[in-house]
Amino acid sequence: MSKPHALVTGGSRGIGAAIAKALAAAGHPILLNYRSNDDAAEAVKAEIEGAGGSVRLCKFDVADREQATPAVEALLEEGLTIGVLVNNAGVAIDDSFPQMTWDAWEKVTRTTLDGFFNVTRPLVMPMCRKRWGRIINIASVSGVNGNRGQVNYSAAKAGLIGATKALAIEVAKRKITVNAIAPGLVETEMIEGAPIDLIMKQIPARRIGKPEEVASLAAWLASDGAAYVTGQVIVMSGGL
Repeated sequence: MSKPHALVTGGSRGIGAAIAKALAAAGHPILLNYRSNDDAAEAVKAEIEGAGGSVRLCKFDVADREQATPAVEALLEEGLTIGVLVNNAGVAIDDSFPQMTWDAWEKVTRTTLDGFFNVTRPLVMPMCRKRWGRIINIASVSGVNGNRGQVNYSAAKAGLIGATKALAIEVAKRKITVNAIAPGLVETEMIEGAPIDLIMKQIPARRIGKPEEVASLAAWLASDGAAYVTGQVIVMSGGL
């Protein structure tokens, strides 16, 4: 049987792009969501297709309900079977809490939490009818432990972890797994400007993670081999 489509949000760069490539290598046709960076999305598409994979670009803002939910529903109306969903889209706008603006709070929380709801909800019942599905949420070690200057980001990712655990309980009997990956410091644009040397001293592995390492775990969680793993938060932080 051919593998179901995999929808990866925030897939034009960083961890999302690496996950899309890994799932394509595993045989999934990719639905690559992105918000605005056409050039980056096209580059990921070209790389996947160059390796023999199938990819379709899906441009919409996951935080915007009027865009996101109809876009996902339109894909389903075409008859596509979306069996794998990776909720990766997210933004970080760091500041001390007393200085944090409402816009910084809302943009971060809406992208992660509203984005999860807007994209996941239309896909759950189709997965239930198929009696198979894999939902993988990209959280963060900041959502597990908290982090200075990231009250908004930590709150959003902690909320995503709670949603992961609750939804996993609801859909487990339908052979749908819901898990979260909580990366630590990973080589992406999001860590630009961070005090890397200082942070490195706190990481027992003494290095920064690679997007491909997160992608490898995501690809395994999407496989049949991970069918008995659900409701889990897997931290990938080099021991931080």
